[in-house]
Amino acid sequence: MDLPRGFPDTEYEARVSRAQEMMARHDLAALFLTTEPDIRYFTGYLTKFWESPTRPWFLVLPASGDPVAVIPSIGAALMGRTWIKDVRTWRAPDYEDDGVSLLAETLAELAGGGNIGVPMGLESQLRMPLGDWMRLQGMSGLRFVPDQRIMWDLRAVKSEAEIDKIRAICAVGDRVFARVPEIARAGVPLDQVFRDFQRLGLEEGADWVPYVAGASGAGGYSDVISPAGPEPLKRGDVLMLDTGMQRDGYFCDFDRNFSVGPAGQAENAAQAKLIDAVDAAAEIARPGTTAAELFHVMDRLLTGGQGSEAGRLGHGLGMQLTEGLSLIPQDHIELQPGMVITLEPGVELSPGRIMVHEEDIVIRDGAPEFLSTRAGRTLIELEG
Repeated sequence: MDLPRGFPDTEYEARVSRAQEMMARHDLAALFLTTEPDIRYFTGYLTKFWESPTRPWFLVLPASGDPVAVIPSIGAALMGRTWIKDVRTWRAPDYEDDGVSLLAETLAELAGGGNIGVPMGLESQLRMPLGDWMRLQGMSGLRFVPDQRIMWDLRAVKSEAEIDKIRAICAVGDRVFARVPEIARAGVPLDQVFRDFQRLGLEEGADWVPYVAGASGAGGYSDVISPAGPEPLKRGDVLMLDTGMQRDGYFCDFDRNFSVGPAGQAENAAQAKLIDAVDAAAEIARPGTTAAELFHVMDRLLTGGQGSEAGRLGHGLGMQLTEGLSLIPQDHIELQPGMVITLEPGVELSPGRIMVHEEDIVIRDGAPEFLSTRAGRTLIELEG
């Protein structure tokens, strides 16, 4: 049975309450937000219209009271269907004043001369024209400061309602990967596999399939980010498909490896090693464990502690395909219950040939919960 779309108003009210408690500790009079996930986090405003870069969108969260949306008038009807009551609009695009004056008035009203927090950490972005941002900074009475990682901390720990959304899209991914033998076999071009994989995602219940990556090759593959080409799959190839499907605004992110025809001994051994690395990380993925410790427990199995050219062996997951912490030696963030992360080990089979594997988990008070159905230790065989 499908989950209901969106969240009850109480979910957003709880997010606002947590944010305002954190704002009080850091002497912030308001938060100023410009990106799609940050705005959606507090409003539920879900639209693909963000793909158009022309119009900026703003949300101001005061130290007390509800958020105020300052948005182009084209979005007023949709924002009006969210729980947000105060929606201020202008006709956009406006080459002379694209919402800046209206935004400045709103910030001055809600912040009252106090500090206005802006996300400025890793992975944060400012989604507005730089000229308008400079103009806004120069207006009297507006004092912008870093948000003290409030948005990062809020979004890092998911509510059970959010976890349900991620679990649901992971189930879609599971069903699609189970159908890969329908679309992939020797002789089928890789780019056709990619297109059919996206089609299956939509058939199985994804709203969008914005990310499909992968590769194929004998003895492994050379990278995992190149676009697919017309080269047909060949007997003896290893095929990897990695997907970030989205449903109701939340992502899954995991991959699976397949062999075209019977897998070779080296390829099956690599698959088993990847699964061992995931198991080792899952064994210690408990509250209080650091992201760096997860990296090291996998890296010792994979490289003997030499490190990986890929850089990280997992990351946070939620409203974005990658968000929050990274499983790298330098990330000492401690895991907390409710964090959703990926475990993403990789192994080199020979110079220039690799295999990778990825699963999605949620941190619990005890053992983590796997949101993706765990892969087996041998490669899935496709018709060769």
